[in-house]
Amino acid sequence: MLTERQLLILKAIIDDYIRSAEPVGSRSVSKRDDISYSPATIRNEMADLEELGFLEKPHSSAGRIPSQKGYRYYVDHLLSPQLLSKSEIKDIKTIFAQKIHEVEQVIEQSAQILSNLTSYTSIVLGPEVFETTLQHLQIIPLTQDTGVAIIVTNTGHVEKQAISLPEGMKLSDIEMMVNILNERLKGVSMLELRGKIFSEVGIVLKMHISNYKDMMKMLEQSFKQEKNDQIFFGGKTNIFSQPEFRDVEKVRQLLEMFEEKQLIHKIFRSDSSGITVKIGQENNHEAIDHCSIITATYTVDGKHLGTIGILGPTRMEYRRTIGVLDYISKGMTNTLTSLYQRNK
Repeated sequence: MLTERQLLILKAIIDDYIRSAEPVGSRSVSKRDDISYSPATIRNEMADLEELGFLEKPHSSAGRIPSQKGYRYYVDHLLSPQLLSKSEIKDIKTIFAQKIHEVEQVIEQSAQILSNLTSYTSIVLGPEVFETTLQHLQIIPLTQDTGVAIIVTNTGHVEKQAISLPEGMKLSDIEMMVNILNERLKGVSMLELRGKIFSEVGIVLKMHISNYKDMMKMLEQSFKQEKNDQIFFGGKTNIFSQPEFRDVEKVRQLLEMFEEKQLIHKIFRSDSSGITVKIGQENNHEAIDHCSIITATYTVDGKHLGTIGILGPTRMEYRRTIGVLDYISKGMTNTLTSLYQRNK
């Protein structure tokens, strides 16, 4: 159990190191307005904190820096999120108040706001594919042989797919097929859509449309299964401006990690409500052993929809980052809830 004096000194060292990125000495701590102890007393306490594993001493410096254990204790016990300024809140509200028609727009803007306000790299995982359902389908003939299939999901996403029309297809057959599909498939998840078409809807189409096999081939072109790989970055190179990334090898490892979508999903995905902070080796990946990840979930009607997060050095401004992330994740939830209700 740390004493009150040790807690005060530990917090002062971490705050100073976050700001300066330089090892912190006893003299600089003693000059703080909130510290009334002598440099000698502070040195003794710093030695004890190092022995307990909360601080580390770089070989080339007489000062101390926080260890991962120190950061963990700081985040769990010594931290209160920083409130946003009135001007920042106004700017965020203005962006979320814009007329947005697609979930992707909300996510892209949120990623950009988050990176701009923190100067770190933001990563947002888009809605899980099983949460995305068919809202409406339309097939429009363009020529005798070609057409376009327009698929609208409950997220407001609109996808257009060029298709080849079966030879001799009647407009009345197209209209009947579209009506059947909309009646039977509205609300079905995009993940289950192809299976439903061929196992259930196909039987109905066979009863009403003569060239049903050609129709099924056309539908196969139209419904290409969505991939669960929606990842949105904001300020992708921001993290490289931090002093910790002067090492070319660290930059290379991180750039390679950014290209591995499945790995990004595994590392950033969170099912926990509220804010989650993973520090250094808690992330279980060599490329981010010296990074921290802070994540929050955004939801619609209480259902987990995706994850929004920040990647920065372990020496990140936790108070400010947590405050910004919490506010933006709640703004996303409110905006997306309104958008989903409009698309019902």
